[in-house]
Amino acid sequence: MKAIETVFDGSMDEAEAAIRAALGEQGFGVLTEINVSANLKAALDVDRPPLKILGACNPGFAHRALQLDPAVSLLIPCNVVLEPAAGGTRVAVIDPRELMNDPSFADLANEAAAQLSAAIDGLRRHQTSAP
Repeated sequence: MKAIETVFDGSMDEAEAAIRAALGEQGFGVLTEINVSANLKAALDVDRPPLKILGACNPGFAHRALQLDPAVSLLIPCNVVLEPAAGGTRVAVIDPRELMNDPSFADLANEAAAQLSAAIDGLRRHQTSAP
């Protein structure tokens, strides 16, 4: 599955704070937060590397998409994944063009992809501007 992603040169906590800020700059809010590792440990007593999923949503995009097809609610919110990677923390979000490949969603999917890419780029800028 095609993702928009980067490796943030910092801890998961630092990456999470930076991506939340970068998403906010692009009109996305974080609606949900899932600590997959903690949930698997609690439910199955399984140890796994850290993995966190933030459910991000841009209300304007969500409204437009739901007007085109109410079934798009199956795709809301948009998952932003944070996990350890060589050199830092991998931050990835699905490319909405992968999920909304119906031609009637083309403009919306392209706009959403552009803003999610800008958020990932904003994360990179935040990383390089840190002291």
